[in-house]
Amino acid sequence: VEAALFGKDPRVFCHVAEWQGEPVGFVIWFYNFSSFLGRQGIYIEDLFVEPDQRGKGIGRAVLSHLAGICVEQGLGRLEWSVLDWNAPAIRFYERHGAQLMDG
Repeated sequence: VEAALFGKDPRVFCHVAEWQGEPVGFVIWFYNFSSFLGRQGIYIEDLFVEPDQRGKGIGRAVLSHLAGICVEQGLGRLEWSVLDWNAPAIRFYERHGAQLMDG
């Protein structure tokens, strides 16, 4: 993980979320490619906020930051996957306008 994130030519990126100067979460992501759109996008591998810090808008801020990167760079889409049993995560994404895809 260290080489992937901090090596000479990183292919994976990480942002640390802070609340009042303390780390409370992170997002790990990388560029993907859509042959349908003919453009790159961002794929979120992991988005985590400490359970006692949830509900403060931290996750929303992280998604907003990544969406801003997509707009700034002209990327095609922002994607991620959630396991079907993870109802809290599904509700989080749906509250922020995500459209679930099955299959």
